[in-house]
Amino acid sequence: MLDQILFFALPALLIIVILAILASGYVKAPPDVAYIISGYKREPRVLIGRAGIKIPYLERKDNLIVKQVSIDIKTNGYIPTKDFIGVDIDAVAKVRVNTNAEGIQLAMKNFLNMREDQIAMALTDSLQGNMREIIGTVELKELCTDRKKFGDEVQNKAQQDMKALGIEIISCNIQKIDDEKGLIVALGQDNMSKIQKEASIAKAQADRDVAIAKAEADKASNDARVSAETEIAQKNNDLAIKKSELQKISDAKKAEADAAYEIQNQEQQKAIQTATVNAQIAKAEREAELRKQEVAIQQQALEAEINKRADADRYATEQKATAELAKRQREAEARKYEQEMEAEAKKAQAEAEKYQQEKVAEARKAQAEAEKFAMIQEAEGIRAKGEAEAAAIQAKGLAEAEAMEKKAEAYQKYNRVAMAEMMIKVLPDVAGKIAEPLSRIESIRIIGGGSGDGSDGIASVAGNVPVVMAKLFESMKETTGVDLAEIMRADTYDAKVTRNVNLSGLPEGNTPSEKLAAEPAE
Repeated sequence: MLDQILFFALPALLIIVILAILASGYVKAPPDVAYIISGYKREPRVLIGRAGIKIPYLERKDNLIVKQVSIDIKTNGYIPTKDFIGVDIDAVAKVRVNTNAEGIQLAMKNFLNMREDQIAMALTDSLQGNMREIIGTVELKELCTDRKKFGDEVQNKAQQDMKALGIEIISCNIQKIDDEKGLIVALGQDNMSKIQKEASIAKAQADRDVAIAKAEADKASNDARVSAETEIAQKNNDLAIKKSELQKISDAKKAEADAAYEIQNQEQQKAIQTATVNAQIAKAEREAELRKQEVAIQQQALEAEINKRADADRYATEQKATAELAKRQREAEARKYEQEMEAEAKKAQAEAEKYQQEKVAEARKAQAEAEKFAMIQEAEGIRAKGEAEAAAIQAKGLAEAEAMEKKAEAYQKYNRVAMAEMMIKVLPDVAGKIAEPLSRIESIRIIGGGSGDGSDGIASVAGNVPVVMAKLFESMKETTGVDLAEIMRADTYDAKVTRNVNLSGLPEGNTPSEKLAAEPAE
């Protein structure tokens, strides 16, 4: 049994291993990359856009880019042309690996596993050298006027070198040409002048041709217009003659038609009148019969209306009686319900009024007690306030009486000297009050130079204050018996030397002279 299993299992296992190895070696190349499978055979296999098998551990896979590669070719400086003018050219070449057997073999030896930029870098030097060689064989004007020819020459010259590397040049296009001395711009200006000259000449010739053609066209147009108008006039004349002939024939035919129409019209009028009389007779007969039928119909309708109205009145009377009976029943029930509700409402209102009267009585009783308490409190407050005011008035009266008594005692102790001293102290204030009206006068206008004694108006105004003071002293003397003028004169030097001023009632040593004598001399 085991031998049989091994007999069948080992080949199956071997087949599975072989299939796994083959599956791991399955490769599929894209269209723009060539897979180079080598190692098992002498000649490597090339896969481009198709699948293949790589035997693991026995073969290897390498890549070769076969798609188009762009290479920027620059002279990197001014290269002299055939006419010794330095030019700087920038071109672009499109190259790719030649996919035939020979090209693949050569490209494998030079560009295997290289990137696109590496391939472009490897080919740039060769292409630049070929372009420099071709620049020296052409003139500047030829370069500018036929760039395609120059590009084709560079492509053909470089293709020989590229073929040895397995590369095919697809195209070579010139992008830019610059010269060292600016001659290309000068050539352009010269050509521009020539082109402008040729354009001006061509424009003048074209304007001339246009004028000639316009004149010829105007002439032909005028000839055609005259011919057309002549033909139109002739045609209009023929048309008028033809219209006249046709109008004559038309008038004759119209007259015949009018006569026939009149005869036919009269016959039709006669037939119409006959038919109208017959129609009127038939209409009268039909109207008479119709009126009979209408009378019968109206009679039937009237009878039906009377019967219908009687039935309706009877039904309305019955319905009205039923409705009035039901209404009276509902009104009786409503009045009964209203009377019951009114009785309940009056009962509730009586109870509410009784409850309200009780509450009002209680409130009035409480208010009376509150007013009584408030009146008691107010009476106590008035009594306390009166007692306090009486005590205050009594204390104030006692205080005022004591003060008056003290003041009376003080006045009794005062003598005339003290009174004079008090009056003297208030004299400055009195003088200030007297002079205050003068201080408020902003300006004085005096009319008249004064009296005959030599005094002027200003002196009379200024003398008002002493006069008023003298009048005041006289009034005080008459009122109090104190002569302030004498008191003031008693303290002067003249009074001390030549006069003996003694005021009656003044104690000794209290006069101003005695006080002055009592003071030590300074």
